[in-house]
Amino acid sequence: MALCTSHGLVGLRLQINLQFQQVQVPFAFSLVTGEPMAGTDFFIRPASGTSSSDWLRLPNADISVSISRRITRTVLHGGEGDDLVDEGAESAIYVVKGEMDFEDYKKILKMFRSGQPYIHDPFEERDVKCVFGKIEYDGSTKIYSFELIEDIR
Repeated sequence: MALCTSHGLVGLRLQINLQFQQVQVPFAFSLVTGEPMAGTDFFIRPASGTSSSDWLRLPNADISVSISRRITRTVLHGGEGDDLVDEGAESAIYVVKGEMDFEDYKKILKMFRSGQPYIHDPFEERDVKCVFGKIEYDGSTKIYSFELIEDIR
């Protein structure tokens, strides 16, 4: 919050950063039939990986992505109102769920602790550099859940 003066008027300037959800993709669809796909192979590799053999495949994963736009809102009290500014940047959050064995979990945990891995985005068919936001694993059921965050310019 800042005090601003304009044309002899005194008011407060308040800047609020908001994020609006733009796209929500709950699961993949078959382009042929339009039906939801039962599971998709999820591919991830460490930041240091350089060859195709570095990719780890987790079969039958449920993958969703949420893409948000960065919006800044400036509210001028005592002025003419507020302004919404599209900063032109996006942020994508991938949620991946499925089942994996303990050996794969140890490989994922190593990636979690060693930097920004790359994933293959099955929706846009591209490789994405991201960071782990959260990782969950239940050793008795072998169920996992990852949250991976990508910043897009």
